Amino acid sequence: MRKDPLIIGIILALCAGLFIPFSREVANGFGIAADIGVALVFLLYGMRLPTREVLSGLANIRLQGSILLATFVIFPLEGWGVATLASPLLGPELARGIFYLSLLPSTVQSSVTFVSIANGNVGAAIAAATLSNIAGMFITPVLVAVFMSVPGADTGGFGSILVKLLLPFIAGQLLQPWFGAWMRSRRDLTKTTDTGAIILVVLTATTVATLDGSWSVITAYSLVVLLIVLALFLALMLTLTWFGSLGLARKDRIVLLMCGSKKSLATGLPMANALFVASLVGTIGIPLIIFHQLQLMVCAVIARKLSRSHL
Repeated sequence: MRKDPLIIGIILALCAGLFIPFSREVANGFGIAADIGVALVFLLYGMRLPTREVLSGLANIRLQGSILLATFVIFPLEGWGVATLASPLLGPELARGIFYLSLLPSTVQSSVTFVSIANGNVGAAIAAATLSNIAGMFITPVLVAVFMSVPGADTGGFGSILVKLLLPFIAGQLLQPWFGAWMRSRRDLTKTTDTGAIILVVLTATTVATLDGSWSVITAYSLVVLLIVLALFLALMLTLTWFGSLGLARKDRIVLLMCGSKKSLATGLPMANALFVASLVGTIGIPLIIFHQLQLMVCAVIARKLSRSHL
């Protein structure tokens, strides 16, 4: 870890959410702070990025198509296989949660953050993560309904993406001609905001899960097995997205690695609440919560490594 503030912050936030008895009101406050932090991150990205880079990233059909393929085809196929193999060890409910997480769109804020840290194509990452989440509002409920025998879901999350992510980014783009050069000369400001927002997201998700009693259904044995299974699942997707992108430029390979190997907790938990009966939401959400923490910690390390190398 080498005293990396992001990794240390994630671990501390996870421990705080698990062991400190926060009230529901405090958890709601964390959630509001996290939303503000994420919106601020995208405002700063919009101010920093030249518009031509954003348009270039959106027009990169090969990269964007590869990310959508990884997110909504390869990931679900791998998720079905992993869930099937793990079901005898974990039980059908947790196995169903593993398959469910594989059907979700990619993360937005953390994917873009790690692409930025790794010196990848940030404009393409913003376009890819946004496209993934907009598509996921419609694709994920269909995949769940077809493959998990669950009726349709609420797609209200699109409004959340619009307000929290797209509008701040567009506002930043409008301000970019005046503040772009100033922002680009202060990269540490964006990095600090990135780090704080991710830590707040982790703290909020873990605290809410603790208050909802989601962790009570897990035994020590199932937790260890679930950690191992999800770690192997993540390692498989990281390997496929990195070594399956050899024909892309290095900056674009980083985008595919970071955007194509992640799943969104912010989208996944509210959607699970809409898709499943209340008695199933907690159990189905646990693999997603754990996978989310794993992907943040592992990808934070990878992003730092990539930022210091040219492999």
